[in-house]
Amino acid sequence: AVVLCAYLEMGGIDLSDRSVIELGAGTGLLGIVATLLGAHVTITDRAAALEFLESNVQANLPSELRPRAVVKELTWGKDLNKFPPGAFDFILGADIVYLEETFAELLQTLDHLCSEQTVILLSCRIRYERDHKFLKMLRGRFSVYEVHYDSSKDVHIYKAQRSSRKDDF
Repeated sequence: AVVLCAYLEMGGIDLSDRSVIELGAGTGLLGIVATLLGAHVTITDRAAALEFLESNVQANLPSELRPRAVVKELTWGKDLNKFPPGAFDFILGADIVYLEETFAELLQTLDHLCSEQTVILLSCRIRYERDHKFLKMLRGRFSVYEVHYDSSKDVHIYKAQRSSRKDDF
């Protein structure tokens, strides 16, 4: 999360008044930073993490910015109808690619949340063959590019967007 936060803070991406969703937020650091950078952020995780996540948002965002950050439950692949399809400008995820049994649900969730314009930014370490497998699955549905590599932390940042396929009629 720290590497992706630093990447966003470098200013190459303007989050001002953009709609952002963070998947698998954990502590919420990434969503909090995106809020501080001007975005309207939906910070998501499974139910068990929400209380801690909410307390971090309350403790780390100035009161005037708190309305720009909403904590919501999201289990990948479940109850996606609670989230409008294609409604987000950016989807952020830090270190969420590690359980192979969640890959299909994560892809289903990304598919649901993405419009043609949505930019997905994922930061992760590539430790195992399964990490390469996820990237291959992601490339099956999206155009994927590595946009940053932090060699000191061995963390890659990938940008993904819907593939525009000319053969889709």
